[in-house]
Amino acid sequence: MTQSVTREDFDTWMVPLYAPAPFIPDRGFGSRLWDKEGKEYIDFAGGIAANALGHAHPALRQALEQQAAKLWHTGNGYTNEPILRLAKQLIDATFAERAFFCNSGAEANEAALKLARKYGHDRGGPEKSAILAFDRAFHGRTLFTVSAGGQPAWSRDFAPLPPDIHHVPYNDLEAAAKLIDDRTCAVIVEPVQGEGGVIPARREFLAGLRERCDRHDALLIFDEVQTGVGRTGSLYAYMHYGVTPDVLTSAKALGGGFPVGAMLTTDVIGRTLGVGTHGTTWGGNPLAGAVGGRVLELVNTPELLEGVRQRHQHFITRLQAINARLALFREIRGLGLLIGCELRPEYAGQAKTILRAAAAEGLMMLVAGPDVLRFAPSLIIDEQDIDEGLERFEHACRNVVGEGRL
Repeated sequence: MTQSVTREDFDTWMVPLYAPAPFIPDRGFGSRLWDKEGKEYIDFAGGIAANALGHAHPALRQALEQQAAKLWHTGNGYTNEPILRLAKQLIDATFAERAFFCNSGAEANEAALKLARKYGHDRGGPEKSAILAFDRAFHGRTLFTVSAGGQPAWSRDFAPLPPDIHHVPYNDLEAAAKLIDDRTCAVIVEPVQGEGGVIPARREFLAGLRERCDRHDALLIFDEVQTGVGRTGSLYAYMHYGVTPDVLTSAKALGGGFPVGAMLTTDVIGRTLGVGTHGTTWGGNPLAGAVGGRVLELVNTPELLEGVRQRHQHFITRLQAINARLALFREIRGLGLLIGCELRPEYAGQAKTILRAAAAEGLMMLVAGPDVLRFAPSLIIDEQDIDEGLERFEHACRNVVGEGRL
């Protein structure tokens, strides 16, 4: 007999790292989801930008089920066909010549940072170890990646932290240039800061980082965990900007909701990590390779990427109209289907209040800090679902404003 569970059981059984919503999602299809009580929600959260093709996409289900009937897992002492095919797809579609697979974005960034340190040590000795990152960045929750992240509240309780990591304001090329020198082994940057507030980089900022990394033989790492695999309307955001990194990390949408991460780089740089210098038990397993390969086949087409750009404009137009009526947002920004609405100063700190009100109206969405509402829906969300979801969103905002909770 299956044990019945409730949301309250989370508070009893789980380590209290999260404060999940009061409902338990039970099933989903496309951009709609139903909880255990049968209530319907429109999903603008997308599994934190991971469900690139929505819930239960038939082609992804087929890929998973077919592979599950053949081979699930062998470990890194062996290779497998699905992951090799996925590696070749990524190489053919990007600047990369080598791929490393893992289970998450944090692991992909951990691998990238370890690669950078070893590359620096090999070429310049142990003194070439400095890493430049940016305020309000997010690169994961391992000790190395949370140290590279520019949010001290998430790292200070775990000191002492890995040394020689320095932070400057995002989009401030002048401040970055002062710290990039011959001791620098890497600069790690998100083309769009996601958790930091959905803030797109300026092209001249990324181009300037590229030039200074070249000048000082440092690796430029693009963290595309949230922006990759179609999210910005390009397969990867570096293509939108026309600035090519040395190392790129990918996860989230790469598996369409199935756990998989990847670090992509060139042949010369990739050879820095020889046998035994890094690894993972589960990374690159056949299930992840099969699903990721199908995701790339479906996403990396001109039609789908153009559809993302069109949906972006539809979202922006509707959000601007809502703001014209309610005057809630100081700025609406983002690329593709990664969109942020920053609350006006008089509503500072109230993003979660609106998030909870939206859930009550049957809408799942995200925040990006206390002042920014974040939208990261399926890349193929129907226009009808966008419109209905934004109607629910506006109703939630009106309810909150009307009750004086903002």
